[in-house]
Amino acid sequence: MIKKIVSLFFLCALVSCKSNSPVVAYKVEQQSVAKTLEFLASDELQGRAAGSPGIDKAAQYLEKVFSENSIKPYFSTYKDTLSNYPKTTYNIVGYLEGNDPKLKKEFVVVSAHYDHIGLAEKAISGDNINNGANDNASGTTAVTEIVKYFGKTKSNKRSILFVFFSAEEEGLLGSKHLAKKLKEKNFNIYTMLNFEMIGVPMKRDFTAYITGYGKSNMASKFNEYSGKNLIGFVQQELTYRLFMASDNYPFFTEFNIPAQTVCTFDFENFDYYHQVQDEFKLMDTAHMTSFIQDMLPVIEKMANTSTKEITLKK
Repeated sequence: MIKKIVSLFFLCALVSCKSNSPVVAYKVEQQSVAKTLEFLASDELQGRAAGSPGIDKAAQYLEKVFSENSIKPYFSTYKDTLSNYPKTTYNIVGYLEGNDPKLKKEFVVVSAHYDHIGLAEKAISGDNINNGANDNASGTTAVTEIVKYFGKTKSNKRSILFVFFSAEEEGLLGSKHLAKKLKEKNFNIYTMLNFEMIGVPMKRDFTAYITGYGKSNMASKFNEYSGKNLIGFVQQELTYRLFMASDNYPFFTEFNIPAQTVCTFDFENFDYYHQVQDEFKLMDTAHMTSFIQDMLPVIEKMANTSTKEITLKK
């Protein structure tokens, strides 16, 4: 009888512990990942070129993701019209206020670019649509799933700014526009994490890498937060100067804070960068789902640490 009571006590304690840890209980659904990814990479969106009707359809979809998950517009609407691009195109920007009276004044930015390069000049096997499934419908999909998690749990002490950038393919124009705009408003940013090309897995002993690996302690902190060897170093990110090639970079230059991009494309595992063959059918949604699940406690920890643990290296 005593053994049963003790066993029951530990069982109840375990259940209680899990109930206080929403990441443990929350499950990213592969079906949800696939649904979003397939739509963003569909022929209907015609390659999501900045300023095109196709990217406007993607913008409407992403606005709906925000509204359905209690993410408020950061500006007067979700649409942040770019000031540095000749056609009308938008970043889609929402935020979730933190639940701590002091920490909520600080922001973590979580982002991905949702534009791509549109239609190809020459068709391949009758196909001229650059669907951009890996680049970057995959990263965009990851952010939508993170939105859904925090929209449900509201477990963030710091506020989170969720951003889908346009015109990244035109020279990081969406992020340059927004970083400058936020800097002028004295935006209180702690750190920024950008998702780029996570649609296929690497054949390495870690899941992903970050650009600018040596610029901060972000990689080691992410591994600590996730409890596994999640983030590693890939030589190509240094060789090709990838730190300066995605939407993290304008935030680094404007704010001088840890602002980095996480990626699982390592130049060996996907042959169709900026080609019409970059389609949904080649994406590994099981890998994406697993990686997004692993990133939830990481981002939650970023949002909740009492001090700014992620720092630049001198």
